[in-house]
Amino acid sequence: MHRKLTRMPLVPIRRDVLAGVLLAATATLAMADDIGPDVAKRLVSEGRIRPLAEIVDAVKAKVPGELMEIELEMEDGVYVYDIKLLAPSGRVQEVEADAKTGTILKIEDDD
Repeated sequence: MHRKLTRMPLVPIRRDVLAGVLLAATATLAMADDIGPDVAKRLVSEGRIRPLAEIVDAVKAKVPGELMEIELEMEDGVYVYDIKLLAPSGRVQEVEADAKTGTILKIEDDD
């Protein structure tokens, strides 16, 4: 007696598994974007970035406003401080500064 085997389609299962793996990888990368305080302290002590106070002073000298939020991130292989300020006009401005040099890379209104 010869039986024909029926194959279950594996493509949907593999797509689900792949989607889960990609979602987990994306979440891990998203969490890796922001650099925590312990790593930031180490980077300052190693001379790889400038202390936050120096960066804030340099930014506020060029872009006046109240400090709202600061994040240290890695963008394109460069450590960047992402700083949000409340301008005297009431607009929220986002300033990106090179964390090693303090150079302002970008200033834009935050929508």
